[in-house]
This record gives sequence, C-alpha cells and structure tokens, in this order.
Amino acid sequence: MDDMTTGGGVTFVLPTRLQLFLPAKRRSAEPEVPVDGTATVGHLLGSLGVPKTEVGQLRLDGHPVDVAYRPQSGDRIVVREPRRPQPAPTSPPRFVLDVHLGGLARRMRLLGLDTAYDRTADDDALVETSLTEQRVLLTRDRGLLHRRALRWGAHVDHQAPDDQLLDVVERFAPPLRPLSRCPACNGMLAEVAKADVQALLPAGTRRTYEVFRRCSVCGKVYWRGAHADRLARIVDAAAPRAEGSAAASRPGCGRPPRAT
Repeated sequence: MDDMTTGGGVTFVLPTRLQLFLPAKRRSAEPEVPVDGTATVGHLLGSLGVPKTEVGQLRLDGHPVDVAYRPQSGDRIVVREPRRPQPAPTSPPRFVLDVHLGGLARRMRLLGLDTAYDRTADDDALVETSLTEQRVLLTRDRGLLHRRALRWGAHVDHQAPDDQLLDVVERFAPPLRPLSRCPACNGMLAEVAKADVQALLPAGTRRTYEVFRRCSVCGKVYWRGAHADRLARIVDAAAPRAEGSAAASRPGCGRPPRAT
C-alpha cells in the first residue's frame, strides 16, 4: 500500500461511501498518494483500496478525466460514485452473485431478475461467468472487484439481504417481473394445470389451491402459500426503485408463491 500522507503527490477527493474502502487508520476524505508520472488514476485508486467498479466520474480542475489518465504531482482529482441507475452490459441486466449472497440471490429471482448463483463457485469461475455471459458480478469481497479481468461488478454494501436487494435494485433499476423465475435455480416459471402437478402436491395443498406455476428447468411447483404476504412486501418495497415498476404491481404479479 502506498503511503497516502507523503507530500508531492496527487490528492483524491472521495465521497463518504468510497472512503470506507480505505484502511481504517488511513481513512480520509482527501487522501494523498505519491506519483511517479507513470501510474494511472485507476491504479492509484486501487492502491488506496477503492475498486474500479465503484468509481464513476473523475474531474480535474473541473474537467473530466479518464481512469487511464496519469496524474502529475499537485493534481487534485474529485472522484464520484457511478451514476444511478448504472448502465449494465445487457438490457435488462443480468447478474452473478458470489457464494456468500445466497439470500440476495433468492430475493432477486423472486423479482424476476436473471441471477446466476452457485454456492460452490470459486472466484475464477465467478469472473469467467461474468465475462462470458455479460453478467454484473455482485460481491462483498473487495479483492474480487480488484481482479484485472473483471469488467462489470458492484460491491454489495449491506449485511441484511433485504437491504442488499433494495440497494441493487436502486443502483441498476432493472425491470421487475415477479413470479417469472424459479427462486431455487433461476429457470423460467410458467402456469401449469393443477391436474398436471397434483401428484406432486401435499394433500392440504391439493384441497386449498388451484393456481400453480412450474419451473421449466428443475420442475419445482409453486403456489401462493403461507409466506406470500411476507414475500409480497419484498416485491412492494423494491418496485418503486425499479424500471417499469407498474408491471411489478399488476394483479397476480406481486405475490411470490410457496414451492414443492
């Protein structure tokens, strides 16, 4: 780590959130980094601990500069977070989540977001999936976001999955399509006749429910169960932050079901 207090360097002006990426003992709103004329802005911010995925507009003397700019001694560069909603490589955006974000993955799928999640995937596999499938990599692992090969990623700031979900939806504003994806495997759901799945249903469910959906990939069957109201609150909280939120609140769309 470069000494951020050495004179004759470049000063970065960081918003509060980006300051949190700095080591606690060196945290500052205006850290200073020594320069040699060859290192880029992106490299210097990385030396501070700020992942490239969390860097938005850069301004020097009121003018925009690129992360490839090589700052000179005495430069004072203002760093912004990525603008929201943040562009993604595909529209609608697709995501891949690291192994620690299983709760978030399930909630994103409930909202109909295309979310790849494999609890056995290592860092190399996550980056490869992101690149080959053009998915935004969501993670709380700052080191993973510093991978040179990674092109699209975002740091997940919060601990609680519900808070994580709201932040992701606000950051990328994806269109929501509740009940369109399987929470277990990310496959697409389609309505299915009760007669076609009744052999898979518990006796109480056969007596009580008439409307079912089934995953085209794993075959799980879903219906509106006892947890529907709690899950509907997740959908209702996220919808105002997303693109096309009216679609998420149409009758029959905002009530995530139970599964068998």
